[in-house]
Order: sequence, then C-alpha cells, then structure tokens
Amino acid sequence: MSTTELIELINKLPSDKQKEVEDLVSSLLAQNNSEPQKQPSIEIKPGFGGGKGIFGFMADDFDEPLDEFKDYR
Repeated sequence: MSTTELIELINKLPSDKQKEVEDLVSSLLAQNNSEPQKQPSIEIKPGFGGGKGIFGFMADDFDEPLDEFKDYR
C-alpha cells in the first residue's frame, strides 16, 4: 500500500478514528526512537543447578513422547 493510498483511507475515517490513528503512529514512533532496553545480565554458575531460576515453566509431560513421532517408535 502506498503512502497516498494510506492517507486516502485515513481521510475517509471519522475524526475520532483519525485521532486514534494519530495516537498510534505517535506511539510507534516513540517506541522506534527510544533506545533499546538492555537485558539484565544473569550470572550462570557452572555445574548442576547453575541455571536454576533462569528458565520459565516446564510442562509436567515434558519427557513424554510426542504424538507427531508415534509412527517412528
């Protein structure tokens, strides 16, 4: 879609919806111009249990065979 086509579509919107589009574009520009967030560094201890707390939820059936591979058992 070209810029001209986009402007034409926006002009067809009611004024309250045009304001929403303006707010959205302003928000996207602000996000784009802000500096990227730095990830906090995580210290990983070598050895067993060194990654404890780093990983999120793991399903109880994590080690169960997948249905997609039942033909290969």
